[in-house]
Amino acid sequence: MNDNSEKAIKASIFSIVGNASLAGIKFLAGYFGNSYALIADAIESSADVFSSIFVFFGLKYSARPADENHPYGHGKAEALITFLVVTFLIVSAIIIAKESITNIITPHHQPKPFTLLVLGGIILFKELSFQYVMRKSVETNSSSLKADAWHHRSDAITSLMAFIGISISLVMGPGWEAADDVAALFASAFILYNAYKILRPALGEIMDEQLYEDEIEEIREIASHVPGVMATEKCNVRKSGMNYYVDLHAIVDGSISVVEGHKISHDLKDAVQAEMPQVKDVLVHIEPTFVSVREYFRTNHIEDKRVEE
Repeated sequence: MNDNSEKAIKASIFSIVGNASLAGIKFLAGYFGNSYALIADAIESSADVFSSIFVFFGLKYSARPADENHPYGHGKAEALITFLVVTFLIVSAIIIAKESITNIITPHHQPKPFTLLVLGGIILFKELSFQYVMRKSVETNSSSLKADAWHHRSDAITSLMAFIGISISLVMGPGWEAADDVAALFASAFILYNAYKILRPALGEIMDEQLYEDEIEEIREIASHVPGVMATEKCNVRKSGMNYYVDLHAIVDGSISVVEGHKISHDLKDAVQAEMPQVKDVLVHIEPTFVSVREYFRTNHIEDKRVEE
């Protein structure tokens, strides 16, 4: 298991422990404090516990090395786990919305003031949790950990909505008991929006969608400094777990030997992996040319925007 996998797994354990603790605190505070928004918040945190457990096992599985049946490793499991996390987010949002609507039309007591103190602490903790897990997701390039981070942010927003709703209820007095339920209803809509934002890149990863223009630009720049590489043509990048796999066409002088071309392809692969540690493998296809680079692109009807002669 590499360093990135270990970092990601530690972050997922942090999420499991944090979500489990907060779910209990929220439920007790909501029950004794007459806050249905806080109870709805506890329901979401309970779902977060299970989603974080899925992330943990998904990260463990995706960290397995390549084998005979999985020559590209097990990284795609990460995107699949992200789908599960998104499912939990959607289910949480639906439950919160349903409970909120029920409580809006059902008379109940005003929330108690101490619930604001509980919510203030929860908001602070969840935002700090988001920052920590998101930082780890960027460091490790983990899509499922990014989804888990957004779970923390969604929880912070839900708690903030509950804080606002309870404050309105307490300030405005009788007749405003449902303010925190309305706030929870708004929070459910925000959670659904975040679910889409998390799902979109994970779907692209599963479908090998070309979403990595910045990485492609960096690869072309690295290739331009490798001796023997005249230019680069096709460059496709796909993501699997925390790693990238690259298919790259390199244009070389057609008069060189096969041995020289072979050496250039290895030099190119080594250069890309040295500069971009997240690249697991580079498959280099050598394109020989006996003309200038600009002429090669012109005769093959390829836009000459990506290389300089």
